[in-house]
Amino acid sequence: MNFCSACGKSVSKKIPLGDNVARFVCDSCEAIHYHNPKIVAGCIPEWGHQILLCRRAIEPKIGLWTFPAGFMEIGESTEQAAMRETKEEAQADVEITALHAVLSLPYIGQVYMVFRGRMLTPGYEAGAESLEVRLFSLAEIPWDHIAFPVVREALKRYVDDSKTGRFQLHLASLSDRPPF
Repeated sequence: MNFCSACGKSVSKKIPLGDNVARFVCDSCEAIHYHNPKIVAGCIPEWGHQILLCRRAIEPKIGLWTFPAGFMEIGESTEQAAMRETKEEAQADVEITALHAVLSLPYIGQVYMVFRGRMLTPGYEAGAESLEVRLFSLAEIPWDHIAFPVVREALKRYVDDSKTGRFQLHLASLSDRPPF
């Protein structure tokens, strides 16, 4: 950041009075500019004993598989964001049934909130950000073609829970920077 979004003057990175983290502070109006993690809301859509995955039509990781997910928008809840992303990417309507995982990625400033969602109808198709959308049995998940480590981690925990028949809330910090 070079300039203050409040007044347009230059900013410096320093620890504001009463804080303990270096932040961008305006040299003129002294506005403090916070840089906080972004929330990514995702959904594992369920239809019977299958889950719906999308093959990405956009970078990063074009052509690889993921569950519907994206950045939360102002004015929506995390559940609404997960449902919206499912509609946008897979043209599927879901009812959120449970929070599955909260996975922090401190190295890129993101927090994934992954929900389980029951598909309301068997209808789905590729949205603008998907090349293909498909239902997979848990044995068919294309593990070698999953787009992101955080998606792989959430799906692995989902499959493990499915095997026991007991779904739990998973909390984890994925602190190792994956090779991109």
